[in-house]
Amino acid sequence: MKILLVDNGSLEPAATLALRQIARSLSAQTGREILPVSLLHSNKVALDQLEGIAGETVESFLSAQVAAGETEFIVLPLFFGPSRAISEYLPGLVEKLRGEFPSITVRVAPTLFSSGDDTLVKMVADRVREKLKADFSQDETVRVALVDHGSPVAAVTAVRNALAEQLGLELGTAVTEIAGCSMERRMGPEYDFNEPLLERLLARDGWNSGPVIVAQLFLAPGRHAGPDGDIAGICAQALAASPGLRITRTEVLGTHPAMVTLLARRLKHLTGAD
Repeated sequence: MKILLVDNGSLEPAATLALRQIARSLSAQTGREILPVSLLHSNKVALDQLEGIAGETVESFLSAQVAAGETEFIVLPLFFGPSRAISEYLPGLVEKLRGEFPSITVRVAPTLFSSGDDTLVKMVADRVREKLKADFSQDETVRVALVDHGSPVAAVTAVRNALAEQLGLELGTAVTEIAGCSMERRMGPEYDFNEPLLERLLARDGWNSGPVIVAQLFLAPGRHAGPDGDIAGICAQALAASPGLRITRTEVLGTHPAMVTLLARRLKHLTGAD
């Protein structure tokens, strides 16, 4: 049986390297080999940017494994919620392989968010508290914008909004206001559930002055949440438009120590292993 830690994939080397680090830590904690594999993109990154080790995608990895006789796989999704990448794209790949290898079995663990598990919101709260301690005085009025990528799937946005609500309970009076928002969205009223966009939130009265923590609901520092990524650009534009605004961004969540513990619990959910 092969155990795959699967993310969406990125053309940014930092994202694949981050996935590999989480897989190594999870292997050490569980005593089982955890293989870092992306759904898309990582195979296009130059070798010299990936420490000389080529990125792998799920389709090519599974094809090679089943051709070599392996039939049983577990997928640990490195996704916050039920993205179509996990709910549609991955099952489509598996069904295609079953056409040639009918005995293949792929079990998929739950995604990172669960309404009955507060681990994820505590991780977000830890990241916010780090910034509160480092960048602000105790008497400042601080707002928090919890930003994710934005999704065409309402259930994914619902995860972000649930986390924003839980974050308010977790932080209590340490912050003044918390709002969920999206980095980007598709056009059309059917995708209005992604609103507000981060850029629009930071232009609102109350949000366009004073201190704001942009809590990044991202797992790795790719082209969106990296030092010079899309979110940094949105924040820079907001600061230019509103000189009285102060913004600090949290670190991504993939490096939080509890991430490995959460993934180990997801693995145990499928295997029953200690």
